[in-house]
Amino acid sequence: MSELRILTPGLGAVSSTLMAGVMLARRGLGRPIGALTEYGELDGQPINDLVVALDDISFGAWDPFNETAYDVAKRSGVLTPEHLAAVADDLREISPKSAVFDETWVQALAGAPNTKTGDSYMDLVEQITDDIESYRRDGERLVMVWCGSTEAYHHPTPVHQSLTEFELGLKNSDSAIAPSQIYAYAAIRAGVPFANGAPNVTVDVPALEQMAEQYGVPIAGKDFKTGQTLLKTVIAPGLKSRRLGIRGWFSTNILGNRDGLVLDHPDNFRSKEITKLGVLDALLEPAKNPDLYGDLSHEVRINYYPPAGDNKEGWDNIDLVGWLDYPMQIKVNFLCRDSILAAPIVLDLARFLDMAKTAGNKGVQNWLGYYFKSPHPVEGEPTEHDLFVQERILLDEIRRMSAGLTTT
Repeated sequence: MSELRILTPGLGAVSSTLMAGVMLARRGLGRPIGALTEYGELDGQPINDLVVALDDISFGAWDPFNETAYDVAKRSGVLTPEHLAAVADDLREISPKSAVFDETWVQALAGAPNTKTGDSYMDLVEQITDDIESYRRDGERLVMVWCGSTEAYHHPTPVHQSLTEFELGLKNSDSAIAPSQIYAYAAIRAGVPFANGAPNVTVDVPALEQMAEQYGVPIAGKDFKTGQTLLKTVIAPGLKSRRLGIRGWFSTNILGNRDGLVLDHPDNFRSKEITKLGVLDALLEPAKNPDLYGDLSHEVRINYYPPAGDNKEGWDNIDLVGWLDYPMQIKVNFLCRDSILAAPIVLDLARFLDMAKTAGNKGVQNWLGYYFKSPHPVEGEPTEHDLFVQERILLDEIRRMSAGLTTT
């Protein structure tokens, strides 16, 4: 199997942790725990046998700051000095290409120096396309996973409703088109599968969904399901299964990395809030269970706290109602490492999207909802949030694809 290059718009804590982790795992200096593609099985066969090997993975990136992967990893403080020293030379070889960046979408990073300029958004698309082709050498396959900052929330506009209107918008530099959508368009046009790891409105618009179908490219999203929401998709189905009522679920987070800085702005937090708030409604179905969940109060907060660095802390208070309406509570304190949880998700998504492209899949890959807070829906199909149901759906699709791949 030829090499797979994982391209990440955004060379930050998550992507540098992924890169270093793959390099360390190859040398036996760390275990890629958390990756289903490393530790999962399907009908007794390791899933690892069905996807590209770690030895055959390489990387490329774009970022508005011109730091090598080593510089980013050192600054982010996720990995120990010993781990970084072991792969320092390899990480230093990865430098980001200049990024498509507009500070109106990420105000906290205003003044970023390593950015592209052009006569129009379509000109920027052409520049990204040139970058993509420079990464595609010796028959390498490519996958793009958005690991950049959360963009300010904007509702889709008429420019997003059809591919014709979207392409006209690119030529006219329509201000409603986000930088992440410019990357997604360039990737799809180049035949590169795309996943959105942030809560941005990116490929989940009709124009890019149509384009992915037309070009035969798999797409997926959105917002990596890492810490607090991961636990919600485990705990809430269990409470629902026991028919326990829930009157309130209050969630707050402290986070000190660049993601926390960006989310400190209310417009960017709104994008994250939407993906976090939607999970419980989808899981608990209050309209179908009004006695148990009809008056649920669900609140989400994110607080920027620089001393925390990448070590995100999530607190949850859950107010339950049991037999005869007697109250109970659950308290959860998840001291997690944001990038340590996200890195294996990026690895799995890249491998599975590559597998999907090889199998001939195209358009929205909702079977990858296992990895996202807000799974990209397919019209006419239910969107599942229960983690264990999502895992079953994921494995069923891998089984289907692997059967087809082994017979060709």
